Amino acid sequence: MRQQAQGSQILRSDVRPKGLWRVRHFVGFILALAVSAALFFAAGWGVSRFITMRGGQGLQSVSALTSPHNVLPIAAVLGTGLLVGLVVAVRWVSPLAAGLPGLVLLAWSGLLLLRGNYALTFMPLAGSRYAQGFSSMLLTGVLAVIGTSMILPLLIPARWRRRQLEIEDVLDDEGEFSVNTALGLAP
Repeated sequence: MRQQAQGSQILRSDVRPKGLWRVRHFVGFILALAVSAALFFAAGWGVSRFITMRGGQGLQSVSALTSPHNVLPIAAVLGTGLLVGLVVAVRWVSPLAAGLPGLVLLAWSGLLLLRGNYALTFMPLAGSRYAQGFSSMLLTGVLAVIGTSMILPLLIPARWRRRQLEIEDVLDDEGEFSVNTALGLAP
């Protein structure tokens, strides 16, 4: 179904793309689980390694950061940051991918403010390096800041809607697509 806007030559086409686009919110939910796992496992492990290195005075010089044992935690934290940044910034990704983990992080931070150590009893894999780093990020407020930035796509209405294809002056007199008209070769 095509509609022509009054006073302009822009035609909007209600094209329904095929493939994963139809289930983008389901894919967004799956991505939300992946982002949550990356935040807990990769970022938690990386932060716990930083805490261990700093406690053992393992980062006395800049050359210590080039050691393979010290580069892996940096890569884990940077990779998690890149994944979070992509699901927040890329428009065609469902807002659920960033919003659901962001809401969980904010709720967990709020529970920490209200009930203190009670929030730490819900930590999965308690006693592991992942939980140590994750609880350290929770106690310092880093997860509250990350969660706040992750819920922003939920508040943008354009992220919830399907994209519409805009066609500018590429249809000929019969309403068919014409390459000559699209290239500006037709009079």
